[in-house]
Amino acid sequence: MNFFKSINKAVADSVNTPAIATLLALVVRILLAAIFVLAGSSKIGGYEATQGYMQAMGVPGFLLPFVIALEVGGGLALIVGFQTRLAALGLAVFCIIAAFIFHHGADQISQIMFMKNFAMAGGLLALTLHGAGRASLDGEASR
Repeated sequence: MNFFKSINKAVADSVNTPAIATLLALVVRILLAAIFVLAGSSKIGGYEATQGYMQAMGVPGFLLPFVIALEVGGGLALIVGFQTRLAALGLAVFCIIAAFIFHHGADQISQIMFMKNFAMAGGLLALTLHGAGRASLDGEASR
């Protein structure tokens, strides 16, 4: 057990150095944001199809511009670190709601997508907790 404690301490010491913490916070934001920017952008190109799918799932189609704005705007906000805690919290709530509306099927792909949304929400909530880091417009140090 001491072996794992020593490895854990070495990792903690490494990631807590300012340069590495700054870089990791940026990487976290980019990795979490990428799916939202790409998904929101693809909805613009396939607007009618996406709107039809939303309506088929019981979601009013007039909400699509808000979804696109949240995904693209929230994703870009995460990347640059602007209002990061708010953007991350909004996207986390969006992920959970979307999981229940769009990914509640019994087939394996739906179950994977459902859990993916919850995993993303978890990462976003961690970002809500810890903030954007120094390499951001927010300019705050991570906890």
